[in-house]
Amino acid sequence: MSWQGACLNQTHESAPIDPAAIPQRKLASGALMPAVGLGTFGSDHVTPAQVAEAVKGAAAVGYRHFDCASVYGNEAAVGALLEHIQRGGVKREELWITSKLWNDKHDDVIGSCRQSLADLRLQYLDLYLVHWPFPNFHAPGCDVTSRSADAKPYIHESYMKIWRAMEALVDMGLVRHIGTSNMTIPKLKLVLRDARIKPAVNEMELHPHFQQPELFKFVVENGIQPIGYCPIGSPGRPERDCTPEDTAPTEDPVIIEIAHRHGVHPAAVCIKWAVQRGQTPIPFSIHNYRANLECVTRDPLTDEEMQAIATLDRNCRLIKGQVFLWKDGQTWEDLWDMSGEITPP
Repeated sequence: MSWQGACLNQTHESAPIDPAAIPQRKLASGALMPAVGLGTFGSDHVTPAQVAEAVKGAAAVGYRHFDCASVYGNEAAVGALLEHIQRGGVKREELWITSKLWNDKHDDVIGSCRQSLADLRLQYLDLYLVHWPFPNFHAPGCDVTSRSADAKPYIHESYMKIWRAMEALVDMGLVRHIGTSNMTIPKLKLVLRDARIKPAVNEMELHPHFQQPELFKFVVENGIQPIGYCPIGSPGRPERDCTPEDTAPTEDPVIIEIAHRHGVHPAAVCIKWAVQRGQTPIPFSIHNYRANLECVTRDPLTDEEMQAIATLDRNCRLIKGQVFLWKDGQTWEDLWDMSGEITPP
């Protein structure tokens, strides 16, 4: 059977996947987090209703981990479906729900978290992240040249004010764990030095063409779980995030050959690789979410296949973040501390 046929059969199979068959990540707190989640970023072309329906369908086939964010603009729609899922018999403690603090709410952490809780119809979040370490934001659907009028660089003292409020959310019982997102090693070193409650996770771009080995090693060695967005290369990412030099891991000949060997879609190989490597992928799909979950429950990649994928790293960052730059004349590399030091203001 071709991988196309195998994927089609998996997508339309009606029997749910036992959530107990999904690998789990043990956080420093001892809590268990499902090692595959459903992302809910619909980019600029998937409506909140479509995302909510994907959440409903994903829960029906066995997903229990859902990665949300206030800036996605769909938490109210997702929340209605989360409530429906729980009324259908899935207990709250069986779910893992993440949300994120957006850049224009860095001075209202508690209020923003309460709004996400209200929209998601939850009493608490399992995980709350600082979405980006910059207070710079942009309008939905903007192009790559958009800049916040009062854009600022990373200022550690300002970030720690945010983090103290994040810690207060834990103290208040509104969130169970807090974490970082889109961080770099030099920034994380400072947070780890100064935090009372250490980050439980760091959410970061991870796929076979962008493996971030140094950052991956750093977070793991510091007891931080890596969560990987764009795990299959984000073919539906916004136009502003696309550049001519971008590559697609699902079109890599090595990935395609492994996919043929296993009778799955190349996307499934990327997800298998992610889980077996030790990160938690959060792919978004409104059609193939079943295949994305089921692929990690059987037929693992061999050691030789894992080693072959390890050689595919092209250092190809897809989400470059140009809209978060804070002054003229900069390039996106300034956001990511390429020199090993925090880029100066």
